Amino acid sequence: MTGHAQLPLASFARIHGEPLLELPQDLYIPADALEVVLATFQGPIDLLLYLIRKHNLDVLDIPMAELTRQYMGYVELMQQHSLELASEYLLMAALLIEIKSSMLLPRPKRVSEEGGEDPRAELMRRLLEYEQIKLAAQALNELPQAGRDFELAQVLIERTVEARLPEVNVEDLRQAWMGLLVRAKQFAHHKVRREELSVRERMSYLLRRLQHGGFEAFESLFEIKGGIPQLVVTFIALLELAKENLLEITQSETLGKIYVRAYVTAQ
Repeated sequence: MTGHAQLPLASFARIHGEPLLELPQDLYIPADALEVVLATFQGPIDLLLYLIRKHNLDVLDIPMAELTRQYMGYVELMQQHSLELASEYLLMAALLIEIKSSMLLPRPKRVSEEGGEDPRAELMRRLLEYEQIKLAAQALNELPQAGRDFELAQVLIERTVEARLPEVNVEDLRQAWMGLLVRAKQFAHHKVRREELSVRERMSYLLRRLQHGGFEAFESLFEIKGGIPQLVVTFIALLELAKENLLEITQSETLGKIYVRAYVTAQ
């Protein structure tokens, strides 16, 4: 270990380009101001890796004496300013001192001949493993991140849903017609008077009735008081108008009410 050159203690600040190794005695430091020194490291392994890379040390042949001195310099600096150190930093300091001491002690001849395990092996393994994880984390951090490097575009697409009314089939018309017949039978006439009814006249009446272009209920087009003959003529007139595509017959829902409107207005 004596073959390695003495490395200066890493500076924690620079003033006018010159490294600052010791704090001036008259410098006022607010309470807990130097916590930022260790706050930049994720733990003792991160601090060791920083010292090794800063001084271009070989992680596979660590000069324990110099690395321990650098590390202890940081620890002592923090303790001098009454900064509370995490127990893991103190534990690493004890481990470095132990490794350094074991390397300074003479090794038994038998162990030297057999080439026993390097006391630094476990520390080197942890450093290499941590460096790989740190490099991978940095690579991931450099990838574009939503909210940091770009914002997600949000486009409001208005969708118009066209309601498709159910088609009116023959059974729907039959049921509506039967309902009208039942209602018509509820009216009793004391005097029956035969009147001439014309399908064409009823068709004209219906077109005039629907010339406003809006929907009207199917039942509202029938005059119950006119009796069954008038209901029949009105119903036939509706069928004829629908056959000639002059009327639109629709239904709002299955088994719901039937509505009628004119395609063209009457002249």
